[in-house]
Amino acid sequence: MDNARIIREGLAGAGYSVYGGVNAPYIWVRVPAGQTSWGFFDKLLHDAHVVGTPGSGFGSCGEGYFRLSAFGLRENVEEAVQRIRTRMPA
Repeated sequence: MDNARIIREGLAGAGYSVYGGVNAPYIWVRVPAGQTSWGFFDKLLHDAHVVGTPGSGFGSCGEGYFRLSAFGLRENVEEAVQRIRTRMPA
């Protein structure tokens, strides 16, 4: 859950609207205005080299959101958050 906190606080501090990551290892991020969840996935992959799950994969109510997982090594989570913060301004 420390990794979830790192993601949640890091992205919230960068101006993203984030949900979850308190009682579960998944953090939902509201994608920036004008983007789809798949568009955000593509941009995140190409610009920050970070992979997550487009919200539309969870059904129509997931569109407009993106899910990140806190599973992984702390160093990798910290690196991913730093990449998102510096390469993907909210």
